[in-house]
Amino acid sequence: MAETMVVLPGDPIDSNVLPTAQKRKIGLGIKQEVNTNDFTSTIAGKVEVDHKKKSAVVSTPKARYVAKTGDSVIAQVRGGSFETFHLNINAYSPPAILSHFAFEGASKKTRPQLKNGDLVYARVAFAQKNMEIELTCVNPSTGKADGLGQLNDGMVFDVSLQLADRLLKKQLASLMEELGNKIPGGFELVVGKNGKVWVDCADAGIKGIIAVGRVLQEADDGTFQEKEQKKFINRTIKELGLS
Repeated sequence: MAETMVVLPGDPIDSNVLPTAQKRKIGLGIKQEVNTNDFTSTIAGKVEVDHKKKSAVVSTPKARYVAKTGDSVIAQVRGGSFETFHLNINAYSPPAILSHFAFEGASKKTRPQLKNGDLVYARVAFAQKNMEIELTCVNPSTGKADGLGQLNDGMVFDVSLQLADRLLKKQLASLMEELGNKIPGGFELVVGKNGKVWVDCADAGIKGIIAVGRVLQEADDGTFQEKEQKKFINRTIKELGLS
């Protein structure tokens, strides 16, 4: 049975309220302090604890993303200097910087030439209150890009942090698979924890991208049960002439 409590950013969350440590799932809006069993909230909202599923999240429809080290985000280039690019994560976060050499195999000759407006899928390497956020496009565990880097073509949609979290946890895998089977050539999807989703459809083009965007919006707005999902997808595909 789920339990709820209201918290503000920075409020402590009693670990006794959370599910037992073994196999518990601590999700959006809750941060465990380093080397302790103390937890704090990172956003305002309701702490929803489900002991049956052993999960806990802070739920709010208007949550603002707060950058955390290790997060994968979609950011947009807003300028640059001799050694760094300056990027925007969202309207509420401080500026983010990305070194010209924070890419797999980057050198003076091979470093990317990003321009204003370009999109990048990056990892948060450093984040601290009132300081610039540092990004990287190299996985520190492998030394390789592992999917990070510039996002070419496509389109970005803004979604709630809750939906982004669900997508990253593959909780909507069946919905995305159903949609991919309906769109000619399928689609690519990149999800940032900052509530940004990049979509590209190499074969279906802009119509395919719009179809994905509509489904994401519908999934974000309501409960969207399985029977409704299939009907909505079929209707969207037909309306856009993709069938």
